[in-house]
Amino acid sequence: MQATPFCLKVEDLLSYSMSDSNTTDFSSPSTFILLGIPGLEAAHVWISIPFFVMYTVTLLGNFTILFIVKTEPRLHEPMYYFLCMLAVTDLVLSASTVPKILSIFWFNSREIDFSLCLTQLYFIHCCIVMESGIIVAMALDRYVAICDPLRHSTTLTNRFVAKIGLAVVLRGSILALPFPFLARQWPYCRTNIISHTYCEHIAVVKLACADIRISSYYGLCVAFLVIGLDVSFITVSYIQILRAIFSLPKKDARLKTFGTCGSHLGVILVFYIPGLFSFLTHRFGHKVPPHFHILMANMYILLPSMLNPIIYGVRTKQVRDRLIWHVTHIE
Repeated sequence: MQATPFCLKVEDLLSYSMSDSNTTDFSSPSTFILLGIPGLEAAHVWISIPFFVMYTVTLLGNFTILFIVKTEPRLHEPMYYFLCMLAVTDLVLSASTVPKILSIFWFNSREIDFSLCLTQLYFIHCCIVMESGIIVAMALDRYVAICDPLRHSTTLTNRFVAKIGLAVVLRGSILALPFPFLARQWPYCRTNIISHTYCEHIAVVKLACADIRISSYYGLCVAFLVIGLDVSFITVSYIQILRAIFSLPKKDARLKTFGTCGSHLGVILVFYIPGLFSFLTHRFGHKVPPHFHILMANMYILLPSMLNPIIYGVRTKQVRDRLIWHVTHIE
């Protein structure tokens, strides 16, 4: 059967790579070939539809959050500054991956420059670490607002928020830097075909014909360090928050106070649960089909970026009211 432009068979790419291996030096490849989702090539066009919808919602939702916070002086508060940081991080993360994924699905544009692949790999890890840090900063904001409300405005000043934002960016940038640096050091003598939709770290370094344990161990250390520390801090913060809430005398006051944490709890669940599931299936789910691994990895990139502005838009009254005001005045 002849392969269509949207359904190039894996065997064709492999045979092409093997036939070209005599003339191509994979120890320093100029390009990689992204397969997309192996085993589901025939469905790439259909899979692209929800991907495109989620990417569109991501762009509209996060730009809307940025616009609303910028134009509404009442939202110039720490929580909304952190929300803007989260929106920018989600935009960078999705923009660094989804356009290439869609080009694979729609135009069979599978090649990616080696340097661009490493750049994409860097931005993915940098944004994920930054997003985790921003969620921690949001937990700090909720902790101070509920447990020590009288000192909230004096503690979380604009200067202090800016320092937190700088620390989050520096942490993400520094921790992500070794990923592309190490990947560039390895010799690639097997193939330049990546069985993925984007340049995922392990999928890239597995192509190296060298001992990649340093890359693998570093990835595990970063995952456990970042997730372990951040989740521990968030857990401790919410234990203190719950204590403060349950110490309130009236039930209505308890529900109202806990309601202010609803959006942040939603963001925590949306970010960490798909990430943990993707990480565990990738590391330990050896019997899980490869296409399921890749779909989960894509959902980890797409879902939080799409749902974060929706959660805050629906759950936060100030954002919701301002959005309704803009919509009614446009009409």
